[in-house]
This record gives sequence, C-alpha cells and structure tokens, in this order.
Amino acid sequence: MISIKNFSKAYTKNNYVVKNLNVELAEGDICAFVGHNGAGKTTTLKCIVGILEFKEGEILLNNKSIKKEPIACKNEIAYIPDNPNLYEHLRGIDYINFIASVYKIPQNKKIALAQKYSEMFEMTNFLNQEIGSYSHGMKQKISLIAALMHEPKILILDEPFVGLDPVSTHNLKQEMHNLATNGATIIFSTHILDVAEKLCNKIVILKEGKLIYSGEMNSLIQNKSLEEIYMEIDNNVESI
Repeated sequence: MISIKNFSKAYTKNNYVVKNLNVELAEGDICAFVGHNGAGKTTTLKCIVGILEFKEGEILLNNKSIKKEPIACKNEIAYIPDNPNLYEHLRGIDYINFIASVYKIPQNKKIALAQKYSEMFEMTNFLNQEIGSYSHGMKQKISLIAALMHEPKILILDEPFVGLDPVSTHNLKQEMHNLATNGATIIFSTHILDVAEKLCNKIVILKEGKLIYSGEMNSLIQNKSLEEIYMEIDNNVESI
C-alpha cells in the first residue's frame, strides 16, 4: 500500500511544486498520475521512491516511512524513470545481473526471470550488446526487465509507455495487471488518457501542484471518457 499524507514539496521557499497532497492506495491498485507538464507528477514519484527529500508531510510504503526507513522501503520498490540513466559501458545482461545481485536474487530464479522478461520485451537477442548502443526504447526495456527481476511489491513508473513498441506496450500492461492481481501496488504517470482509463482502477489528477481528484476511475468517468472529463477539469481549478 501507499499512503501519502499532507505531502508538499518546494524547491525554493514558498515556491511549491506540490501542495498538501493526500492519496491512499491499497494492494492490487493500479493508479494513473495525470496532469499537464509541470503539475508535480514526477516530483511526487521521486519523493515516493526516496530520490528527492521533502520536509512537509509523510509517505508510507507498506506502513514504512520513506523518510525514516528508506532502505527497507526501497527493498520493496521498483522505479522506472521516464529517461533511464543506465551504465552504458555494460552489456544488457550485465546490468540485469547487477540489479539482481543488489536484491540478492538466487541464481536459478535470476536466470528464469531474466529469460522470462527478456522474451516478454523482445530483448533476448540484444542482451550481449552494450547498453550505449541501444535505442531509447531498448534502454527502457532493459530498465523494465531489471526493475521487475525482484518481483516488487510497489512499482513506480514515470511515463512507462513512451518509446515502447506496440508489442512491448501490450506485454507491459499485461504484466502490470498480473503484478496487481498478486498484490502489488502500482503508480504510473502518463499523458495517454486512453491507456489510463482502460488499465487503472484508481486515478490521481494534479493541476499546478494541487490535487484535483483522487479515487476510483469508474466513479470519475461514469458515462464519459477520461479525455472528456480531463478537458472539463482543465478548465476548472476546483476539485471534484
């Protein structure tokens, strides 16, 4: 589960990127973070996973504070940024093995999962190439494979479908469903509203750092599309 309580983040005094955010997600939830560029989505995700520090509010991951127990929290998290920064001198398989060693994955399980996810994202034939030779989409795939290796209880993704081909996009959505069915909690930011509507049972909408909506997807959209609802919200600063 993820519990965000009275969370605010400012990079300079009184210049808040996110202000007084409250979100509650349970095991099995798949939640889309939606909002315009600069709404505070990436900042919030980076605070959830402990990349950015914050002073105001609290973020609990499976009842552990990311402030007070960062290592324990990170053992249960997988985070995929929108622009993966990988060790480009390593081969793809070396990076996967490195991440597997960090999480102390047993050898037989490591081999099986590496094979599973490499086939899923059509990377088997490229694992022995250096990451520096990869396209953006291939780097995204290697980042996904490595992140999924330790079967995370909490999966955080920033624009995960940008750069992925149709087959990998489909397979990632299926795997997200599988993880959620087995009790994982998933948050991802996206501008692709159709994907969010079809994939998620929860949604968080931010505008200018403020929470506009947090709750059930079905309760929000009802008889309209998410795109229609979002366009209505974009013209109204009030929460719904």
